[in-house]
Amino acid sequence: MASFADTAERSTNSRAGRHAYEGTQRENVPVLIFDEPGQMAYQVARRIATLIDSRNAVGEGTVLGLPTGSTPIGVYENLIRMHRDEGLDFSRVVTFNLDEYYPMQPDGLQSYHRFMRENFFKHVNIPEANIHIPRGDLPPAEVEAYCIGYELAIERAGGLDLILLGIGRSGHIGFNEPGSGPKTRTRPVILDEITRKDAASDFFGDENVPREALTMGVGTILDAREVILMATGEHKSGIIKRAVEEPMSEEVTASYLQKHPNTTFYVDRAAASGLTREKTPWLVRDLDWDLPMAKRAIIWLSEKLDKAVLRLDTADFHSNHLHSLVYAYPDIDELCLRVFEDLRKRIVYRDGLPQNERVILFSPHPDDDVISMGGMLDKLVRNDNDVIVAYMTNGSVAVFDADVRRYLGFVEMSYQEMGLEGEALEEFHTRKQHILDFLVNKEAGQVDLDSVQRLKSSIRYAEAVAGIEVMGLTGENARFLDMPFYHTGMVKKNPIGEDDVQIVLELLAELRPHHIFVAGDLSDPHGTHRMCYNAIERALKRFNAEKPGAADAEHIPPKVWLYRGAWQEWEIYQADVFMPMSKADLARKIEAIFKHESQKDRAMFPGAYDEREFWQRARDRNTGTAEALNKLGLPEFFAAEAFVTTYEM
Repeated sequence: MASFADTAERSTNSRAGRHAYEGTQRENVPVLIFDEPGQMAYQVARRIATLIDSRNAVGEGTVLGLPTGSTPIGVYENLIRMHRDEGLDFSRVVTFNLDEYYPMQPDGLQSYHRFMRENFFKHVNIPEANIHIPRGDLPPAEVEAYCIGYELAIERAGGLDLILLGIGRSGHIGFNEPGSGPKTRTRPVILDEITRKDAASDFFGDENVPREALTMGVGTILDAREVILMATGEHKSGIIKRAVEEPMSEEVTASYLQKHPNTTFYVDRAAASGLTREKTPWLVRDLDWDLPMAKRAIIWLSEKLDKAVLRLDTADFHSNHLHSLVYAYPDIDELCLRVFEDLRKRIVYRDGLPQNERVILFSPHPDDDVISMGGMLDKLVRNDNDVIVAYMTNGSVAVFDADVRRYLGFVEMSYQEMGLEGEALEEFHTRKQHILDFLVNKEAGQVDLDSVQRLKSSIRYAEAVAGIEVMGLTGENARFLDMPFYHTGMVKKNPIGEDDVQIVLELLAELRPHHIFVAGDLSDPHGTHRMCYNAIERALKRFNAEKPGAADAEHIPPKVWLYRGAWQEWEIYQADVFMPMSKADLARKIEAIFKHESQKDRAMFPGAYDEREFWQRARDRNTGTAEALNKLGLPEFFAAEAFVTTYEM
């Protein structure tokens, strides 16, 4: 893992100090890239803490501009720890938040007032009078004057010393949607459709998302003496590239940060993956070519020219900025053959997959197993493996209230067949009415009753069993771990704790698997995949460190397979295994996905950046992988799933 110093050396804050060999010449703003979001959050928090300490030392205050959302939570957690453990003093800090929905009551579930107090303010010693958050509860006639007053308050405080930003998928900073100019100030705005879709899961449907918001303007942000923008996840890679490498434009308001003299983008490697120096580094700097990088370049060239790998010739390399690769490997035909053979050997048919072994498939939600690796699951079962599918969360938050009403209605209409009578029937009617009354009066985003959450969990569990039954498994092959971190009844989850890790560890100790399959697509909207991954990683390290007992002389660490599919797929150059699927294989996988009826047609959390249903994503990604392999000159399949197996957790 690269150290912060190493990363900083590659991306300096001095534009004049950057050189072509660093590969940043296409970047119009300094970018620091981190291997892990946690590392990034710590360094941003450390920068803020250093600023506060330096100004406290001379008796001066610090004026901060603060954002909301999932990205800065890690920063706030680090600042809270620094306050608690290191004595970081916030008593002279003045804060101005970027934005707030309109209309929105301060105590609303989605209110940024509530978010900031729960995630930061109540844990540090910022005086109440020093906290400023735009008000979403004002009468319309008072909004304009209030926004002017917000600007004046920033000015009276001495201006923003540092402002921390996220970036929306539309490229907005704050709620400055496309079309916002560089001189705009705090004002009401109409939210873009993309922004509303991004927020839909927090409001349990985009119909509940406010159409307006109050936001600092781009000009207000540009007046700050220092700007830090943070981004994580592959779904942000496209907009980061546009904001950093393309000319300034009202279509991407974050691009205006290019004109700020002291702005730095802090991004994880996934969010940076679209930058030229990450995606195609040979276009911007000289490389010390090794075979993995040569493989990446050859796949890129083959795809760019739409020529099979074995049809590429030396002239293709010279005409596409790959002179140095030709010099490093003079026999291009031999190099292309090595890459082709490397890819060909990664195609693994059913007889090359595990047979008669113990397998755990960890599924973060009750449908990730069949969506992301239904084809592999099918073949593992057909190869007589002892397969357990471990559903890590109950998925209850993603079930619509209408599904609960539908199933209650089914039970009521079939009560005679189910043998409900007497006191049991009366109790059912009482509980049913209590639940229906709650659902009728339920506010948008309100946490469900425990009984409703349990019913929604049962719906997801029943669907999960129906899905794996398509593959020849039964309910005995399913384990519902129901991990505690998920038990909030809200979109926001608790951090992974010792109880979560222990549940995974106990399952590993009980089953002693030869193989485990783990979700590696970490860009799901609210981080459940990432949190489940973290729990497995921590448990597996402990499990692998165990010394074999007398009854278990063969304590062999399981082979880890990382799958993707729900949110993105592995790049061709990344995958270690391509598993071909026939048309019938894919049809069986889709049939299993269809069993998840509560997620069919209209899922609660489809992800804002992909309009397709999950079965369509799975179909398109699997057929797309097969098509990509075919274009490289490899055998033609109907579909294929991709896996990484050489990864060490």
